[in-house]
Amino acid sequence: MQKIYHSLAERKKEGKKSFAVLIDPDKVNAPAIDLLVKKCTDARVDYFLVGGSLVVSNYMDECILEIKKRSDIPIILFPGSPSQVSKHADALLYLSLISGRNPELLIGQHVVSATAVKQSGLEIMPTGYMVIDGGAPTTVSYISNATPLPADKTEIAVCTAMAGEMLGMKLIYMDAGSGARKAITENMIQQVSKNIDVPLIIGGGITTAEKAYLNCRAGADMIVVGNAIEKDPSLIKELAAAVHSVPVVV
Repeated sequence: MQKIYHSLAERKKEGKKSFAVLIDPDKVNAPAIDLLVKKCTDARVDYFLVGGSLVVSNYMDECILEIKKRSDIPIILFPGSPSQVSKHADALLYLSLISGRNPELLIGQHVVSATAVKQSGLEIMPTGYMVIDGGAPTTVSYISNATPLPADKTEIAVCTAMAGEMLGMKLIYMDAGSGARKAITENMIQQVSKNIDVPLIIGGGITTAEKAYLNCRAGADMIVVGNAIEKDPSLIKELAAAVHSVPVVV
């Protein structure tokens, strides 16, 4: 049963927007998780994304179990590599880097990890992952060895997202990357959203409630914030309120 995907698709159909907090296991410990989960629960955050481009601490399982002890908010894995799979999560963004031309991240690593992913028992959500230039080199562009899509080439982003959907991707995730200087433009979000039917996830460079709100108005179905919250956890409440205040338009 594709419970989490079904909830995302239903929310999109109903015009409701979702807010997800990204947690990098390399950057948290139990006390930090306790504080973060309390703030997320109070703010009625919709999802946790857990993962990162590197994850060198072997803290993935423990991190997820610590979150689960404290919260019923669904946990979706956002893996930077095939080794970042934990059976303790609820679902997995099965990412194919459709904006790049690195065959390893289009299909190669998926072949290597297929057995482990299948045996994990996780809900698998095929996701077309698109890295957009955020004005600064990011870990994801370095690790992926792929050039981000230019921020002003909206037509390339639209065609890439359309191709991903037609290839069977159930989600499209556009990401300016952790620590991006510039977030993805509302115009690009709007044009991509208009041309696909699957839920659209937007992340990277979102540091204010206003930006989160405008991205949702432009067509984002889920906003993901990690880096800004690591610096200032008090942002969680206002970001969540901004996303949830977007008028429902079906």
